[in-house]
Amino acid sequence: MMDILSFIGLIVGFGAILGGQFLEGGQVTSLINGPACLIVLGGTIGAVMLQTPLNVFMSSLRMVSWIIFPPKNDSDEYINKILEWSNIARKEGLLGLEDIAETENDKFAQKGLQLLVDGSEPEVIRRVMEVELDAKEHHGIQAARVFESMGGYSPTIGIIGAVMGLIHVMQNLADPSKLGAGIATAFVATIYGVGLANLFLLPVASKLKSKIHAQAQLHEMVIEGVISIAEGENPRNIETKIRGFVS
Repeated sequence: MMDILSFIGLIVGFGAILGGQFLEGGQVTSLINGPACLIVLGGTIGAVMLQTPLNVFMSSLRMVSWIIFPPKNDSDEYINKILEWSNIARKEGLLGLEDIAETENDKFAQKGLQLLVDGSEPEVIRRVMEVELDAKEHHGIQAARVFESMGGYSPTIGIIGAVMGLIHVMQNLADPSKLGAGIATAFVATIYGVGLANLFLLPVASKLKSKIHAQAQLHEMVIEGVISIAEGENPRNIETKIRGFVS
């Protein structure tokens, strides 16, 4: 399902900059500058690649699509699943969940079901699943912080581009025809650096963190549901407990 708010936010944010430029009488094309774009994008990406492990960097690239098409986190669907599991376990015993464990799409929930089927103690199930949840959440947050780091580097790289443009201006003071390109690179590089950070990179990092937190909360609900089934709790009590995770 598309996250329409993110889509609208991108349009409004960048549209406001371009619209303001147009209303002030400036040309939108004056904000297009190849050298400035190369300096800011290349420098920012290079700095982040230098500081980030390969697996985390690749995960961050895969997570970009979450901004518009976030992973499905349907709490009601998971509540219904957990209640179904508890009813099956109550009627057929824990071994009755074996077929469901094999067909479950969510790998995290599948592991919990498999631990149930194997007859693991509730505390063992909790410990194993919480370790995996912490690892998944930590890796996700690291990937989101890649964009946060890019948002920190981008304005500084923009300033570097501005200084480089001014150096070009100073070297060509005797040739007025070359001054315009240097000045344009100087100012546009600053706009690119600050705009990219505040209109895209930092908001993306925050949005990804919120998605990761939502996933973690859903998996916490799964843990609680699986533990409750292992302890033989009544399905009604389980439903009351896990609905507390839904805000």
